[in-house]
Amino acid sequence: MKKLIVFVLILVSGTSFAQNEAKRINLYNLENKLGIQGYDPLGYFNLGKAVKGKKEISVSYQGVVYNFSSVENKNTFLKNPAKYEPQYGGWCAYAMGDSGEKVEINPETFKITDGKLYLFYNAYFNNTLKSWNKDESNLKTKADNNWKKIYNNQKP
Repeated sequence: MKKLIVFVLILVSGTSFAQNEAKRINLYNLENKLGIQGYDPLGYFNLGKAVKGKKEISVSYQGVVYNFSSVENKNTFLKNPAKYEPQYGGWCAYAMGDSGEKVEINPETFKITDGKLYLFYNAYFNNTLKSWNKDESNLKTKADNNWKKIYNNQKP
């Protein structure tokens, strides 16, 4: 009986994990499952700049592939992936706060606030990081709520 219960628990948790993975792949800003356009998530934190990762040093975390510029960065990420993933699935933080829309980003336009990585659209003379900085607290609250609605309303 114990074995049956353990088997059912494993089956249920595996199904839940697969659904969560599918949800993330559908919702996140990815190209062929690649997050942050191949940039190293730890570069933002450790170096304070956007650094391209290497395909050979990558990891898949809940369906999202991240590239790293070093094995050390990859190993650090694996210890606490949620800490280093960009907010709002890697979509533009400003757009998420302003209108609740999923807008592409420029991975070289970013900000770390309270230990979290925020990415922004920056093209055609429109750097949304500047707009974000003018009303960060309000936009962050709205972005958090908008992303929660988007994430919770998406079927896996």
